[in-house]
Amino acid sequence: SPVSYCPYLPRCSDFACWSYPLPQGAFQATSLETPVFTNSLNSYAIGTPLDSQASALQTDDSLSPSSLDSVVVAEQSIKNESYGNSSSANSLNCMGSDQLLRASAVCAGDFTKTPYIPVYASLSMGIINCYCQLVDPEAVRAELRHLKSLNVDGVVVDCWWGIVEAWTPQKYEWSGYRDLFGIIKEFKLKVQVVLSFHGSGECGSGGVLIALPRWVLEIAQENQDIFFTDREGRRNTECLSWGIDKERVLRGRTGIEVYFDFMRSFHMEFRSLSEEGLISAIEVGLGASGELRYPSCPEKMGWRYPGIGEFQCYDRYMQKNLRQSALARGHLFWARGPDNAGYYNSRSHETGFFCDGGDYDSYYGRFFLNWYSGILIDHVDQVLSLATLAFDGAAIVVKIPSIYWWHRTASHAAELTAGFYNPTNRDGYSPVFRMLKKHSIILKVVCYGPEFTVQENDEAFADPEGLTWQVMNAAWDHGLSVSVESALPCLDVDMYSRILDTAKPRNDPDRHHLSFFAYRQRTPFLLQRDVCFSELETFVKCMHGEATQNFVD
Repeated sequence: SPVSYCPYLPRCSDFACWSYPLPQGAFQATSLETPVFTNSLNSYAIGTPLDSQASALQTDDSLSPSSLDSVVVAEQSIKNESYGNSSSANSLNCMGSDQLLRASAVCAGDFTKTPYIPVYASLSMGIINCYCQLVDPEAVRAELRHLKSLNVDGVVVDCWWGIVEAWTPQKYEWSGYRDLFGIIKEFKLKVQVVLSFHGSGECGSGGVLIALPRWVLEIAQENQDIFFTDREGRRNTECLSWGIDKERVLRGRTGIEVYFDFMRSFHMEFRSLSEEGLISAIEVGLGASGELRYPSCPEKMGWRYPGIGEFQCYDRYMQKNLRQSALARGHLFWARGPDNAGYYNSRSHETGFFCDGGDYDSYYGRFFLNWYSGILIDHVDQVLSLATLAFDGAAIVVKIPSIYWWHRTASHAAELTAGFYNPTNRDGYSPVFRMLKKHSIILKVVCYGPEFTVQENDEAFADPEGLTWQVMNAAWDHGLSVSVESALPCLDVDMYSRILDTAKPRNDPDRHHLSFFAYRQRTPFLLQRDVCFSELETFVKCMHGEATQNFVD
């Protein structure tokens, strides 16, 4: 499928350059990253060669907010290409009459008087520009008007660290979000806020490019070890390494303190909206793409689905921690990453570490994987301890990734490199969920359409349904509230049916059900073709437990 780009912001192929100061005419299309967030698995080219050179950080000291005038002019000139101008030819494929007939049998009347599950739809990323300004209020009103007509409960809004604290440490600019929340309040919709401590432009961002704050990138010019690093020394600038969570390398602050200061600033700015009930939940980004995981599968490093990915523990702070753990264990020679774990695009059976009977299950392998996943769990504990303090009782959400490829092998290699120690002989999610329960967190799980249950299975040993089943049941066993986020626009009858079955399991004796459902779309889908409206409206009614009517009435 062709990638649909957001009409509001320019595009750039260099992740490090972000949407702040760029020379006029330098905007280029950027590719998206990871199968979880791209439009189609069919676009992946397996076995793309890797660039062995470390990523160079490029920042221009002459750049400042005043030099962004040309960008604002460009934004104003293209913002008229708003939601209502999408043509039928360029819109996403909607449903045919035969599909609608099938949908009526799937949804109509089946979920009457079932539990009420709120439905949230995400707003497009580009509505807030790099100055933290609301670009086109009337376009936002148009989208909210359609959402309100469909009886959607609320919207999901990304608040980007790279926009709000872009230029100077501890100087926060919230003006665009104040304007946006004011408009949302007019329509009496709820807001789920996502505090995004990562950069975008790779994972489902629709071509909008947002990097980490400029002052962080300036620090990185002298100390690139603040970023996750692979075995070849390549730096991933999408998010900060967890190795600096307790290191004062960010202008006198640790990584944890930077996150806390941002969360506290948000709470102080919008506390009244939380008290009024407008802000219903706050999702805290904990890693790559805002999910709780290592950036183990970055497309900009050459990764392509279904590669197993690589361990991201080679910055000097993570290496120092590994050395301390090996010394505490009494085996200093274990203070290293595996040397036989393959590369980004390797398959499990091609490596000595992940193959059946491989080193992942040796004494050293178990030590390393316990340490690697332990860093992830410690990051969760540190950030959420301060989040519960900063938000003073507000509902907090954490998103868990769905690393479903290689799930039908013994090692679950892709899950291991992402930080979840979950081979077939070990439950790698329960330790994480125990920590989330400690902080009374709502778990958000990513779900997929039917195409992800069949395509590539023979090659990737993928099992999205099996992984979702494991994750959701483990979460419920630990007493967590569970929600679901769609990974792709729901324009397929089977996907609506699967989401409903996941949201309200029919044969569950414990009567579990989701706390809410979040609809993550890349384009302003609500203004595509009218035929989509009735289907989405019926889906919302099913989620709300209301009586439904046939799609074809």
